[in-house]
Amino acid sequence: MHARAHNRRQAGDDIVMLSIGEPHIPTPAAIVDKAADSLRSGRTKYAIGRGEPDLLATLAKRYSERSGREVTSNQVTFFPGSHTALYALCQTLLEAGDEILVPDPFYASYEGIIRASRASIVTVPLRPESGFHLEVASLEEAITPRSRVLLLNNPHNPTGAVLTPQRVQEIAEFCKRHDLWLISDEAYEHLIYDGTFASPFDMDEYAERTAVIASVSKSHAMTGWRCGWAVGSEELLERLVSVSEAMMFGAQPFAQDATDFALTNHFDELDQMYADYKRRARLVAEMLATSAAVDCHPPQGGIFVMVDVRATGLTGEEFAWQLLAEHNVATMPGESFGAAGGGHIRLSLTADDEDIERGCERIIRLAEGLVSS
Repeated sequence: MHARAHNRRQAGDDIVMLSIGEPHIPTPAAIVDKAADSLRSGRTKYAIGRGEPDLLATLAKRYSERSGREVTSNQVTFFPGSHTALYALCQTLLEAGDEILVPDPFYASYEGIIRASRASIVTVPLRPESGFHLEVASLEEAITPRSRVLLLNNPHNPTGAVLTPQRVQEIAEFCKRHDLWLISDEAYEHLIYDGTFASPFDMDEYAERTAVIASVSKSHAMTGWRCGWAVGSEELLERLVSVSEAMMFGAQPFAQDATDFALTNHFDELDQMYADYKRRARLVAEMLATSAAVDCHPPQGGIFVMVDVRATGLTGEEFAWQLLAEHNVATMPGESFGAAGGGHIRLSLTADDEDIERGCERIIRLAEGLVSS
């Protein structure tokens, strides 16, 4: 659907693109300059497999301050993006015959990454009527003797749900009770508009069974740089580094220098980016609340909004295709993210305010026309 919309736009059609989450600002210029300086200084040779020492120290300090306990450089490793970190963790923790619990809807790339480990995915439905918040009761219904890992995404893509610290603790306790590893995808940690971020890694009782993956892609508008990391126990990271070195034998030193610089400095551009996302989230919620034909789930974090279109009688996929064909608005069907996303579409907050307003107006027009027909 995104490809169809992109091709039409390239051909001259006026398409409102609300389909993907590419930050609307460029990478801050100071970060680009740092990478260029690093390149010119010769930081283009083989890197240390685990990651460059300065960056690892920065990340260790970051998680030490966040958790309130000492996290060492031996508990961190750099990856070319959180996708790669998740792939390596799945290869480390899973094998054929194992199961991983994945809340549904889920980030679309999870499926291919997980299946490469030959493990099976067991989906755990997130219910729209509960604001797409993961519930322990649903986990208890889904777990089997073959379950080995829970993949937690908080703040959540695509729904924008943010779990309370109490709920995160309950989920971590569930993992402890059933002896599960917990992979915590924290890509949107710094993009929260309503609520408080909580990580099981920051809870001493659960840290040893938790592996965090994160990146600077969304937080620093560095999607194309492919700079991410994993954090966990020393024992886990020792095994993870062996997998990492077999995969890629280190990553670009100059990109790691830029990541270190990004994490240790403040950028006004990123403050504005956050303010833009928060304003647009409120804009979407307010506009869609004017219509009984759709139901908006106001995002608590992240850069996406899930819109319930079940009142129209269409699936999310059917509605999205009709929206594109008749009203020139590109979105993502909720079914793209799993069965529990059915009857929904996902909008991106990375478009400008004018496009978001136009998109919401056309969504309402289509939905009300379908409901009244």
